Amino acid sequence: MGKRIIPRARGKGGPRYKAPSHRYLGRVEYFPFVSNGRIVDIVDDPGRSAPVAIVKFENGKEVLHIAPEGLRVGDSIVYEGSVNVGNVLPLSKITEGTKICGVETFPGSGPKICRSSGVFATVVGKMGDRVIVQFSSGKTKLLNANCRATIGIPGGGGRVEKPWYKGGQRGHARWARGKIFPRSKGVAMTPTDHPYGGRSKRPRPSRSVSRTAPPGAKVGAISPRRMGKRKGR
Repeated sequence: MGKRIIPRARGKGGPRYKAPSHRYLGRVEYFPFVSNGRIVDIVDDPGRSAPVAIVKFENGKEVLHIAPEGLRVGDSIVYEGSVNVGNVLPLSKITEGTKICGVETFPGSGPKICRSSGVFATVVGKMGDRVIVQFSSGKTKLLNANCRATIGIPGGGGRVEKPWYKGGQRGHARWARGKIFPRSKGVAMTPTDHPYGGRSKRPRPSRSVSRTAPPGAKVGAISPRRMGKRKGR
């Protein structure tokens, strides 16, 4: 009898397939009020690719921000201040052509878009109470003018260009993401170890699955209208 494939086992849940969230620093968010803060430290977060800045505000509360390039320990963070790197402003007060990150999807949602290392958006136009934001993919999006964003580009942009010098470095990086590593192909296993194993004409089960299936079984085509090759008319 075969066992569950990794996507199905991950959907059902269990300690083997949980991310090591106990090592993550926490949630990146914006301070709810207009205030000034100072960067206490810039640290690496295992849960994300960009560095994280610990910002301490006047009331003593500390909030995590995505650290843009050029930001240093001791710099000030001003909400709704000048258009300087690290400051947080509403889109309506950001000049066109400015590169931003940590963009809110609606006012008060917190930073949701452009939070990875080296990923940024650009303010390209304004239409009344809406602001046109263009992403690196070329896609544009209309957002509320009261949505806030951080000025600058998230740090660590050259991360993907650095080569792996040793196999152990790559292995530790993969294990830190909470993924199953290393893993073998299902078709390379035996029928007792995997549903795709064995030499058969159909090495895998049906891809269709019911809409009401449990999370562990929702893998493949969910409630498709039709399946299989179309017959000639």
